[in-house]
Amino acid sequence: MTSRFLPAPSRRTVVKAAAATAVAAPVLAAATPAVADVLAPAFLHGVASGDPLPDGVLLWTRVTPAPDALPGSGKGPDTEVRWEVAEDRAFSRVVARGAVTATAVSDHTVKVDVRGLRQETAYYFRFTAGTDASAAVSPVGRTRTTPAADATTAGVRFGVVSCANWEAGHFAAYRHLAARADLDAILHLGDYIYEYGTGAYPKPDYVVRQHEPRHEITGLADYRVRHATYKTDPDLQALHAAHPVIAIWDDHEFADDTWSGGADNHTPGTEGDWAARAAAAKQAYFEWMPVRASTEGTVYRRLRFGKLADLHLLDLRSFRSQQASTGSGRVDDPARTITGRAQLDWLKAGLASSDAAWKLVGTSVMISPVAFGSLPAHLLGPVAELLGLPKGGVAINVDQWDGYTDDRRELLAHLTDRAITNTVFLTGDIHMAWANDVPVTAATYPVSRSAATEFVVTSVTSDNLDDILHVAPGTVSLVAAAALRGANRHVKWLDMDNHGYGVLDVTAERSQMDYFTVSDKTDPDASSAWIRSYRTLNGTQKVERVNAPVR
Repeated sequence: MTSRFLPAPSRRTVVKAAAATAVAAPVLAAATPAVADVLAPAFLHGVASGDPLPDGVLLWTRVTPAPDALPGSGKGPDTEVRWEVAEDRAFSRVVARGAVTATAVSDHTVKVDVRGLRQETAYYFRFTAGTDASAAVSPVGRTRTTPAADATTAGVRFGVVSCANWEAGHFAAYRHLAARADLDAILHLGDYIYEYGTGAYPKPDYVVRQHEPRHEITGLADYRVRHATYKTDPDLQALHAAHPVIAIWDDHEFADDTWSGGADNHTPGTEGDWAARAAAAKQAYFEWMPVRASTEGTVYRRLRFGKLADLHLLDLRSFRSQQASTGSGRVDDPARTITGRAQLDWLKAGLASSDAAWKLVGTSVMISPVAFGSLPAHLLGPVAELLGLPKGGVAINVDQWDGYTDDRRELLAHLTDRAITNTVFLTGDIHMAWANDVPVTAATYPVSRSAATEFVVTSVTSDNLDDILHVAPGTVSLVAAAALRGANRHVKWLDMDNHGYGVLDVTAERSQMDYFTVSDKTDPDASSAWIRSYRTLNGTQKVERVNAPVR
């Protein structure tokens, strides 16, 4: 609900949802390890903001109103949570405040859509619960509004992340982004959580820390507990407290290789009805994430950063057809879709009507085509595993846009036919970093034209080529990368070795992605280092290397 300015009466903003399913207390306690040692109410899962607008932002927290009111338990009393927004960290200049009621119906999560703020301005926010004598006060968060839709702004800068597997490592990448004071927002491109049971991915010998619940998550309580586990991570809490987060989901927020009617990692006979599982996953996601749901209950939406950039965010799981068999000609069937008709029309209309200098598209899976060249036998299997291909090797990854070529053809034709320039796809998913031109016809590139460019960020922790093979970085990747680039001339660079994040800096003249790596994903104190930068200049639709990051 929209806030009211001082003075403001209490208003309920909790999302209505089905009652939570209770689960065993030991599992829930593990998801919030500090709960037994604190007095309730308490804010154990940090604070967050998201989806910034010129006049507002969405604020989030989760209150633990009683020691047994654990995530997913369905327990705990209705609790009034007060919130404040100020111009300074000391809260001497409060500009908005209000109150909402957190209930077990929404797992005691709180979302407040604050409006009436000034454009392109930093604000601080906090939450309070309990009586004056024993009030609990949340950590302080910092957020930032966007420029007005018609404003001219010099630049906008995003941290860009994807694929954070709790069991595969620590979230040092988040810590390094949280420490930066120069970011307007964080763009999370999916796989914020993973659904697997412990030891399934990675294998037990390589698990860095066990997630909760230990089994594969399938029901509402399970998804709530998994989200709660992630939000006990100090680096993730720091990221959310430092910057507004703009997030979309990919498959692991549901189950591996999700499509509209199921998933590769879902067995109806033993894991229940897919529609019920997907509904539970979506409900927990919207409860636990600072994301505005559309009227269709999806995450595709559009944010604007003045006249500089429109950010089109896609949902490539809710409406897609089932993945075709790899190598099947069905990938070209125009009846099959990755976006769904309504979303593709929405995207095309938004790109055509945009008067922004840059059209940024957040896509959870890669749109650039990937053809397999000749790889040595010992590399073909691991690379195919990363790209979702059978171990025998084929031309395409059917879980990406390569598996839905008619949607891609229609979209790229729209860009070229309408002379839409400066479209930049921002992508995660495959645990490698890439810088690509997006060719209209890959087979004849570079003789044929490029319709757009694409920057793909590597994973925060999820396994890459070296992790799958358990070898030192660079041992095998140079051969594999050379083979892939040789077969795909539109690929200007790829890094199969590292984990980390990107920083996208957008000005009127160019969009530049700086790629950063972390020294060791298993080390909670891992350092960070710049590795490469690529940019696309205004009007070129091609990427080029830059010798230094933006300062």
